[in-house]
Amino acid sequence: MPAAGFDLATVNVRGLDRDAVWKNIALPAIIPTALRAGLRIVDRFRPDVVLGMGGYVMAPAVAAARIRGIPYVLHEKDVRPGLATRIFAGAAAVVCTTLPGTEKRMSAKRVVLTGVPLREGFKPRTPAAPARNLLITGGSQGARNINQTIWAALDDLCERFEEVVHVAGRQGAEGVASHAHPRYRGLAFVDDMPAVMGRADLVVSRAGVGTIAEVTAVGLPMVLVPGTFGGGHQEENASAMVGAGAAVSIGDAQLTPESLLAAIDGLTPERLKAMAKASAAAGRRDAAQRVLGVLKEVVGQG
Repeated sequence: MPAAGFDLATVNVRGLDRDAVWKNIALPAIIPTALRAGLRIVDRFRPDVVLGMGGYVMAPAVAAARIRGIPYVLHEKDVRPGLATRIFAGAAAVVCTTLPGTEKRMSAKRVVLTGVPLREGFKPRTPAAPARNLLITGGSQGARNINQTIWAALDDLCERFEEVVHVAGRQGAEGVASHAHPRYRGLAFVDDMPAVMGRADLVVSRAGVGTIAEVTAVGLPMVLVPGTFGGGHQEENASAMVGAGAAVSIGDAQLTPESLLAAIDGLTPERLKAMAKASAAAGRRDAAQRVLGVLKEVVGQG
């Protein structure tokens, strides 16, 4: 942020941990301190509008805006709104959403489907059908079950595709180095995801909304393996994409080399073309401009 010319102020805050409840013991002390810090920042900066991008991190600033009577806009990434969004949605000027169905899950004055803002470079294209190039990604941290399944099925995948690009994340960094095949390119990290997706015809991934937004911005069919963490919000993201016709989904517990290969083999050229079309229809490459338009409207500049 500072390198881009923006002021940055941080607040020490922590979210509610549903998986390890004992970690919440310090919240009664952390939350009031975070709110006071949020009030100091808002009083010093004196914003015309506050944008909360979802999650507990936004709570101090959004709460401060509400206390000071400053209009605020929320952006919810998942189909099932998070706790912070549900708490603050009622008084929000607008709630921006990423996927269809979120608007049914909350009470808000106004809900606008904007998509999630992306970095530049994701360009729409028509993927090959049958698919020639496969991209697998589990996010920056990686997904252990996906990684292990890909490595177990590697020879079969390389028989089916001309190129298999596997972004294994931090936890898969050692694994990609120990698996070799002329058609396999294993990577721990990718700095230029638009370029990687620009070559892919089919994507296997978790169902995080950031990845879905990037894939649909290009217009690629998906095989989604939603994670079960965080209350299972990825499962609902995957269901939204399956409902839109852009993806097929495999439960994390059901993911095996056999189930993955069966899902891929079931994607006929005709179905892949239909999924790619549905994916492109769900993409929002202008999401940042849409959110900016909402903010300008709220402050009377739209």
